[in-house]
Amino acid sequence: MTARLAELSVAEVRAVLAGREATAVEITEACLEALAARNPRVRAFLTVTADDALAAARAADAALARGDAGPLAGVPIGVKDLLAVRGVARTNGSAAFVGDPPAAADAGAVARLRAAGAVIVGTTHLHELAFGPTGVNPALGTPANPWAPGRLPGGSSSGSGAAVAARLVPAALGTDTGGSIRIPASLCGVTGLKPTYGRVTRAGVTPLAWTLDHVGPLARSAEDAALLLGVLAGHDPADPTSARVPVPDYAARLDRSPRVRIGVPRDFACAVVDPEVLRAFEAALGELGHAGATVSEVTVPSLDHAGPALGALILGEARSALAPLLRARWERVSVELRVYLELGKLVTAEQYLAAQRLRTRLYDEMRAALARVDLLATPATVLAAPRLDELQVRVGDTEMGTLEAVCRLSGPFNLTGLPALALPCGFTGDGRPIGLQLVGRPFAEADVLAAGHAYQRVTDWHRHRPPG
Repeated sequence: MTARLAELSVAEVRAVLAGREATAVEITEACLEALAARNPRVRAFLTVTADDALAAARAADAALARGDAGPLAGVPIGVKDLLAVRGVARTNGSAAFVGDPPAAADAGAVARLRAAGAVIVGTTHLHELAFGPTGVNPALGTPANPWAPGRLPGGSSSGSGAAVAARLVPAALGTDTGGSIRIPASLCGVTGLKPTYGRVTRAGVTPLAWTLDHVGPLARSAEDAALLLGVLAGHDPADPTSARVPVPDYAARLDRSPRVRIGVPRDFACAVVDPEVLRAFEAALGELGHAGATVSEVTVPSLDHAGPALGALILGEARSALAPLLRARWERVSVELRVYLELGKLVTAEQYLAAQRLRTRLYDEMRAALARVDLLATPATVLAAPRLDELQVRVGDTEMGTLEAVCRLSGPFNLTGLPALALPCGFTGDGRPIGLQLVGRPFAEADVLAAGHAYQRVTDWHRHRPPG
């Protein structure tokens, strides 16, 4: 019974609690037992807040008994250690912050989860200061990819992706600046949503790049992501970038007609891609067609220039955001992060403005494409999880840096701020997960999630669990 409770998704936890098949305390205890047994191997969680989690679970049981429980009552959730969690010392994935005092208050997104009855069980590992897509963190710990030991978990929300894949928690919070939710979702075989820029508050989140940072969920399914987004979305006065846009009932809209028009920017999305990933992507398009979608090709010319523009913006903005924060901690910052911050000095005003102009052009082109179709589709990453020690990878006939490869298909949608969902769509011959990416119009998360849900109703990739 305990092992089964630890395997539940968000939707399943809600159903079990509604049917009084188990209590929130029993589910939380099952998750804590799973953490004690498996986290030493997976290394997904940095801090486990067992006492606070059990207290929250008891409060959820009391609310359920009264009939006034929130929508996530009793659901165990992990939080990327870039977001403030009340009573927990935040490391930001860096030795530079080890020893800092505990946070006095929750980040805005964490506070919304608590208000909805969620049980925060701890904080998850990440790439240092969220500045990297691999998830490798020699100082504080690199999470294992539950599907493929010795392979990248993906970053920067590496611990959150690994935690959900390893069935340590049903869901976790992540952040996404160039793909940091969708990359670990793809490489670890889970579902990850980067909402529209401004849809979810960033108050209480250590910034990396102000115009690119997003907060969103990683979970087992599009249904779970919809349940979480319904709580997370909405304006927050504490975050001046959060949007004043009405929040629909995402879960209620999941079963809308799947007869959507999907556009594939094939000239870019399929130009540099591993053959196994391409086969899985083409099969996924076929399954979407069987579910009622129509698939056609679209052209977004500026996608070819998105990588350099994203690099200029991240380097310049990260230098501005992090250098003052790290000035008194410089000796404890990793060499990798120091190099990135030094490179940020080299981004000139002309280069930064050129990147912003490219960004505007790319946004206009995507909006034009999305006037003809409802969604865009690409592979989530161009390859499945590379080896931890691979600095260069071969993707089809192309040799490229690992960092460039894993961000190639996710980064453009940080530039445009459009909602993007990564979800499992297959496996390589040696058992590594492959991801599909669906992208929608601004604030059209409901459409993206409904299409993802329709796909997951006719496939079972998201139900597979890692060996062992």
